Amino acid sequence: MPKGYWIARVDVHDPEIYQQYVKANAVAFAKFGARFLVRAGKHVVASGKAPARNVVIEFRDYETALACHDSEEYRAAAKLRDAAAAVDLVIAEGYDGPQPG
Repeated sequence: MPKGYWIARVDVHDPEIYQQYVKANAVAFAKFGARFLVRAGKHVVASGKAPARNVVIEFRDYETALACHDSEEYRAAAKLRDAAAAVDLVIAEGYDGPQPG
């Protein structure tokens, strides 16, 4: 079964509130077994434009990724996120098919 992913592009405009969001989202992420694969860090813009922060979070499966987003715990955290940052968030199902080569 393919994993589920959150792919977020984030520009923080209020770091203090954003840190409150980071603390608050930990509750939902722990409940749904989230695993950060990318969490800000260094990056190169190879083409186009990119925000200051890029985040990729892995979940057991697509349904779990959706359930986390729709949970009461995350909805409460998202209010802080939205007050502190501009965010593009995609929830995607991973690819579990053949690989090239």
